[in-house]
Amino acid sequence: MTSNEKKPKRSFSPQFRAEAVQLVVTTGRPVKHVADELGIADQSLGLWVKQFNAENEARPGPPLSPAQALELKEALTENARLRMENEFLNYSDVRIMPMFA
Repeated sequence: MTSNEKKPKRSFSPQFRAEAVQLVVTTGRPVKHVADELGIADQSLGLWVKQFNAENEARPGPPLSPAQALELKEALTENARLRMENEFLNYSDVRIMPMFA
């Protein structure tokens, strides 16, 4: 690889990100040390920790662990998808049913 070529951008699963953030948050270890152990850029891990902290500051009640925050986010996303499907099905029933009556 020549000096002007960039490495392909790596992507990490939400589960990996949550576990990496949890290592920083629960152990209190520096982001740089955890990032080095996991083989990821400390800037990326720092951003994930910052996003986690920002999301938990806005939420009332006791703070969530990164794994709980990920589970909550997935549940909210699924809930939104199901609500949209339900609205669509209710709307289409009203429009389609008269044709079969």
